[in-house]
Amino acid sequence: MQTTDRTQRIAKNSMLLYARMLIAMFIGFYISRVLLNELGVEDYGIYGVVGGLVGMFTLLNMSMANTSIRFITVALGKGDFNEQKQVFSNALTIHVLLAFLIVVLAEAFGLWFLKLEMTIPAERMEAAIWVFHCSISAIFFSVINVPYNAMIGAYERMHIYAYFSLTDLFLRLAVVLAIPYFGADNLKVYALLLLGIQVLMQAVYWQYCYRHFKESRTGMAWDKSKAKEMFSFAGWSLFGDASSMLSSHGLNILLNIFFGPVINAARGVAVQVQTVLNRFTGSFQAAMNPQLIKSYADNDFAYMHKLLFAGSKFSFFFFLLLALPVFFEARQLLVWWLKIVPEHTVTFLRIVLLISLVECLANPLITSVKATGKIRRYQVILGSFLLLIAPLSYVFLKLGCPAYTVFLVQFVMLCIAHYLRVQFVKPLIQLRGRDYWQQVMIKVLVVFMIAPILPTLIYMQLDESLWRLLLICLTTLLVVPAGVWSFGVNEREKELIVEQVKKRFARD
Repeated sequence: MQTTDRTQRIAKNSMLLYARMLIAMFIGFYISRVLLNELGVEDYGIYGVVGGLVGMFTLLNMSMANTSIRFITVALGKGDFNEQKQVFSNALTIHVLLAFLIVVLAEAFGLWFLKLEMTIPAERMEAAIWVFHCSISAIFFSVINVPYNAMIGAYERMHIYAYFSLTDLFLRLAVVLAIPYFGADNLKVYALLLLGIQVLMQAVYWQYCYRHFKESRTGMAWDKSKAKEMFSFAGWSLFGDASSMLSSHGLNILLNIFFGPVINAARGVAVQVQTVLNRFTGSFQAAMNPQLIKSYADNDFAYMHKLLFAGSKFSFFFFLLLALPVFFEARQLLVWWLKIVPEHTVTFLRIVLLISLVECLANPLITSVKATGKIRRYQVILGSFLLLIAPLSYVFLKLGCPAYTVFLVQFVMLCIAHYLRVQFVKPLIQLRGRDYWQQVMIKVLVVFMIAPILPTLIYMQLDESLWRLLLICLTTLLVVPAGVWSFGVNEREKELIVEQVKKRFARD
């Protein structure tokens, strides 16, 4: 496939995913508003922290999910149909076994931890246990769904992914709106209905893949050599996935132990906003990742480097464009959005937005490493380093530091990890460090330092109002693109941007 065709495919898939994401953003915000109102701050926090506890047991699945995506995409890139069938059937077998293992481990140890170690009001413990069981059941089906989801991504059927994601979201909206009409415990009803949605969507994914991808019709199988290769990759991925898991669910559990479910609600709202904004960059990266992996499989390192540079920069710039107004006007936006704003939410939100900016730069590098399959040393060192986030956070909380300290610890550690990550990636994909720093880091840092200047002046000079919000949004829409054009892209990228804009206007 020609470079132009591959770039156009990425652009097309990105637009499809952006359209899906825009709809999802508005629906997601509305769902959170209604859900917080229906459940209340305490139950909202309980649902989040119990879901986080159950999520801890999906650590093995995270590793195997990344493994399945990588192996299926590489097999497709090689054009070897027999290998595609072999990889899919082995992946399906592994994920079915893994789903049962997660259920056993979660029921054996998670329930004990929930009852004895977590801070849950006694009168809500029964509901929390109900949520726990429903969440485990939902994860069971989610784990089995991984190979099917990976198949859709490998074939770059992003329109199908968008349709299915929106279907799932509309069903969740219907559930939230229907909660008051059941006349039962709202928390229990919500957990049970979400389980029903997960079962339904599993059936939809299975049916689509069975009809459109021949390799998915083989069912479960076991090839010892292929399974060993996949387990080896997954085993070394475990370190990185463990650090990611502990940075999310582990910190949430720490906040619960030290401060209770109300703080979990604040963290849940902040992460909800972060997640919605992350979908912008996630859509772009989801469209780019298959080409990144396939370019490595084709030994096309020149194109891989271009994708890596462009993906890192534009993910950062897109997120910065969205995050700046939210960062400055977090309090005002939260008050408009929610009827109830949990204490500390504004502070949490501002810090997690900074964390997301670092992650925008990290994700293309992570995909590049996994494309090579040479992840042992990388995962051991980077994973071990990031595993320090939770223990360090515990130490600071034990010393009496405020709740937001855990997010500051995470931010600093991720910045250090990014430097280490670049050093590991260089020899794996024949990348010169100087090129990365010149083409990516210097450019994003310059834009990052320039873009907030005018919004900061407006924020400091004007009182909180709709006028100030609109003015900050307008200023951001001007200064970020201007900064990107002046300092963030090279001449070739400017030519491509102009070319795409001309094509768009000519088509219209």
